[in-house]
Amino acid sequence: MDGFARLLDTFFNAEVAARYWPEILAGVWITIGVGIAVTVTGLTIGLGLAILRAKQWAWLAVPIVAFADIMRALPPLIVIIVFFFAFPLIGISMSAFTATWLSLSLVLAAYAEESLWGAILSLPRGQSEAARSTGLTWWQTMSAVILPQALRLALPPLTNRVIAVSKNVALGSVVALSEVLNNAQSATSTAGNPTPLTMAAAAYLAIFIPAMVLARRMENRMQWRV
Repeated sequence: MDGFARLLDTFFNAEVAARYWPEILAGVWITIGVGIAVTVTGLTIGLGLAILRAKQWAWLAVPIVAFADIMRALPPLIVIIVFFFAFPLIGISMSAFTATWLSLSLVLAAYAEESLWGAILSLPRGQSEAARSTGLTWWQTMSAVILPQALRLALPPLTNRVIAVSKNVALGSVVALSEVLNNAQSATSTAGNPTPLTMAAAAYLAIFIPAMVLARRMENRMQWRV
């Protein structure tokens, strides 16, 4: 058997792929589900925190800044481990899905808050003053004037961060989350062949390349409108 044939037999073994593709597919759906849940929750929390910080109440801004700095400084893996292994010691138990989803949501929320807050600060203060002078309330000014522009400005860093954090769903394998990488590693150990890992790599490409293409189209569309 020549080198190319050995490569195919080791990483692209059709028999192994046929045997384990249902496990890989099941992991793909878990990865997609957690990724979507993290994106929705993280962006929602981040947007809410940015809006609250815009009120410029010191007693509220300080804990928001502390939260954002701490969650951005900690590796997501440590956050997942704390939620899954440490919290049960104080009577708060959660599943692998919940620990991974909540941990990554908080990490994404911290980055989203900072991106949106930076975008809000970059807008000329005169826009808010002009809107308020027409009789709009603070919330009407924020929702109709400030946020639409801030979201456009923050879109490029937000899309990049969403993709980066969503790929961290793979860290859930540490707490036995049955996502695609965990299932691929288990299948590789059982089969004694790394073909399931090749399948997992292909699954990640199938998931995230369309996501990156969509993100780029959204960025281009928003840049054209600004």
